[in-house]
Amino acid sequence: MKQEQFVALHAEEWDKLGTWLAQLDRQPKLAMGGEHALDFPVAYRRVCHHLSLARARGYSREVTDRLQQIVQMGHRQLYRPPAPRWHKLAMFLVADFPRLVRQQWRYMLVALFLLYAPAVVAYVLILWKPALAHSLFTTRQLADFDKMYDPANSHIGRSSGTDLQMFGYYIMNNVSIAFRTFASGLLFGVGAIYVLAANGVVIGGVAGHLNAIGYGGPFWRFVVGHSGFELTAIVIAGGAGLQFGLSLLAPGRLPRELALRRAAWIGARLAMGAFAMLIAAAFIEAYWSSIASLPDVVKFGSGACIWLLVLWWLMRGGAGSKHAA
Repeated sequence: MKQEQFVALHAEEWDKLGTWLAQLDRQPKLAMGGEHALDFPVAYRRVCHHLSLARARGYSREVTDRLQQIVQMGHRQLYRPPAPRWHKLAMFLVADFPRLVRQQWRYMLVALFLLYAPAVVAYVLILWKPALAHSLFTTRQLADFDKMYDPANSHIGRSSGTDLQMFGYYIMNNVSIAFRTFASGLLFGVGAIYVLAANGVVIGGVAGHLNAIGYGGPFWRFVVGHSGFELTAIVIAGGAGLQFGLSLLAPGRLPRELALRRAAWIGARLAMGAFAMLIAAAFIEAYWSSIASLPDVVKFGSGACIWLLVLWWLMRGGAGSKHAA
């Protein structure tokens, strides 16, 4: 076959493969979902065969160089080492997780209401009638709160323990709360509703009691730093539990087993992201929140920045990619 006929017969095929491989270099996730993704091994073998034929028949350097470039691009993609696990985890946290949170926004909104509405009600009621705090907490618990948030305490929010010890304690405590919130969704969502509301009452009750006795300043200075990660993570875990429970009650057109598997996969990824947020919250809580000597402008300023960062990340993370989470 003459060179002109050979090129005319296969040029369109080479152009399509070369364009797809170039796009794969720039945007791997988008290109892998393209029309050539499943045909790539076949197309790569064909272009390798074409290169072998071109060399054997003594075609021009222009043709062999063109085919050689496509073969090299294909070889780079075919034998590219898989991304390291830390890279996959980073991409999940930076892009896939916030996208998934936005996809489940209805459940997140309900969980937000279930946590914050009881908190606000409990806070207002105890400010109005401080004695109600004894209906929520034992005398020993109230005494512990008073000691931890005493303005004279050099480490607000704690009565003992080093930073490292408290870091471990906060991780265990925070993650256990989030896990219970998520896992309780198996009880048709009722468990998640209860856990969210109960945590809201406790949070509002503590805040109301401490403000009522004049210890509100240390309390807010303590919680403002880590609350952005911690409270938002609890809401996300609750939303994950709610969508898990709803799949049992209303699987829609899907078979119940398939709906449950799908909900479990979504919920597990949401829970994993929430746990990562709680580790960040525990670190801030242990090493930053308890420092009493910092001025209010630093404490509240840093807390505001963290809240804005968390909200921006969840609302905009992964927005530039169309790849499904």
